[in-house]
Amino acid sequence: MVDEFIYEPRVAYFSMEIALRNEIPTYAGGLGILAGDTMRSAADLGLPLVAVSLVSRSGYFRQQIDAQGRQVDRPDPWEPGNWARALEAKVAVSIEKRLVWVSAWLYVLESKWGAREPVLLLDTDLPENAAEDRQITHYLYGGDESYRLKQEIVLGIGGVRLLHALGFQIRQYHMNEGHSALLGLELLRRHAYPPEDLRAGECRYDIPPVRAQCRFTTHTPVDAGHDRFSYDLVAHMLGAEFVELGTLKRLAGDSDLNMTRLALNLSEYVNGVAERHAEVSRRMFPGYRVHAITNGVHPFTWTSESFRQLYNRYIPSWCHEPELLVRADGAIPDDEVWNAHLQTKQQLLDYIRTNTGKALDPRLPVLGFARRMTAYKRPDLLFNDLQRLKAIARRQPFHIVLAGKAHPRDDGGKRLIETIHRCLQDVADVIQAVYLPNYDFALARLLVAGADVWLNTPLPPFEASGTSGMKAAFNGVPNLSVLDGWWVEGCIEGATGWAVRTSGVADGDAGSLYDKLQSAVLPLYYADDRTGWLRIMKGAISKNASYFNSHRMMRRYATEAYLR
Repeated sequence: MVDEFIYEPRVAYFSMEIALRNEIPTYAGGLGILAGDTMRSAADLGLPLVAVSLVSRSGYFRQQIDAQGRQVDRPDPWEPGNWARALEAKVAVSIEKRLVWVSAWLYVLESKWGAREPVLLLDTDLPENAAEDRQITHYLYGGDESYRLKQEIVLGIGGVRLLHALGFQIRQYHMNEGHSALLGLELLRRHAYPPEDLRAGECRYDIPPVRAQCRFTTHTPVDAGHDRFSYDLVAHMLGAEFVELGTLKRLAGDSDLNMTRLALNLSEYVNGVAERHAEVSRRMFPGYRVHAITNGVHPFTWTSESFRQLYNRYIPSWCHEPELLVRADGAIPDDEVWNAHLQTKQQLLDYIRTNTGKALDPRLPVLGFARRMTAYKRPDLLFNDLQRLKAIARRQPFHIVLAGKAHPRDDGGKRLIETIHRCLQDVADVIQAVYLPNYDFALARLLVAGADVWLNTPLPPFEASGTSGMKAAFNGVPNLSVLDGWWVEGCIEGATGWAVRTSGVADGDAGSLYDKLQSAVLPLYYADDRTGWLRIMKGAISKNASYFNSHRMMRRYATEAYLR
């Protein structure tokens, strides 16, 4: 089944999560969406990659919202056999001195031009394994620290072994975040000197060849967000003899095993996911050279059908060369851009009416906000001053549509969802707004295309990149966002959208958001002549979508990281 993929060397792309399609819940959010877009663009461009992830049979979770606005976490299992094929190859990893067998499901991702890329979804639910080990690959980001380390052993060490067992020729290993950094230890063991060849005090491992094989993309600008495991736990799980402790501490840190530090020390090429994020990462990890390759989104996947047809008509090669969308300003008539947008907006409003019973007025602008619900994203910033928000809406009405999940163990994120629901009730006499539950791949496509304005209000510098606004741009939706992550590069004030100025103080930041909404965004939307609004819509396409796409991103990885 894998024979067609092993005839040429490939880059092995390791990611704890990956978004392949809406029916396969092997992703939790932006990291997984990015991994899926990476593989989709690799297929479109003919870049030989193989993705390695976990099967996550129990999915992430299905979100319900009760009458009080509280998130209820429901199971969201899936059956791999419906979408992928089981491979016969099996490898073993040692965990707690037990052999844990690892196999994989092969999912083949196909581009619209027929190119195919293999995705291996690792699975320990095998009859050879003990009951507790069969569940290692069940729950995405589930369980305690021990469970998480077991998953990362399976992903990094098991993933490398299975690739070799299947006959893949691997030219580089690309770690998408630090979850798979243990693959570097497996490679070290393959580059170990025989003990009799060593002089006293010499390192047992030939590190340069391992570094030459590894690439690392870091996504987390928050020190607490990097995985750490005590060396006692590592020794208990892997065995003290797997890689000697002295070498581990030199590579991963003295106090505990820091997965990011391990990846940094075993990778020849390291990058952040936006220019600003690379700067933050260099300050977090002084002494390391951190490049910047700003994220992008897959053109075909995130462009609505009405805009696909529009681009096909006026910019025929856009899907393979999205940089050609720079011509949108002059090539596409204004009225056709507006009509394409109205179609996508109506699809969103139809979904809302069907699923909530609320009928929103298509003549009013829709402010869209959808992402993981957690404190630094500040989803409640828009509701900081409800009286002012309502005063703005009385003069120039608008709708608000929100969505997003909080991690099951993020109590603060769950409280934010409750707070937002109370705010929506408080403004209901003036502003018709909805919170759509179970934000997923399919709902994201509706929202980024159907909104009129895309909001993003993180607390800088904690937004590494963010990609939802890039998806909106492919559908002519301008951003109203804090200058952080990708928007530092993408914002041309009044041309691609608008910047929310920040001081880090909620009152001041909310005031800037309200000022921009009241003085710039809504007046332009309601202007008698729609020309100004369409100019910004086309600016979002020509200046943002033409650049912030995963084709450009993958061409840069190919030339700057993979071909080095």
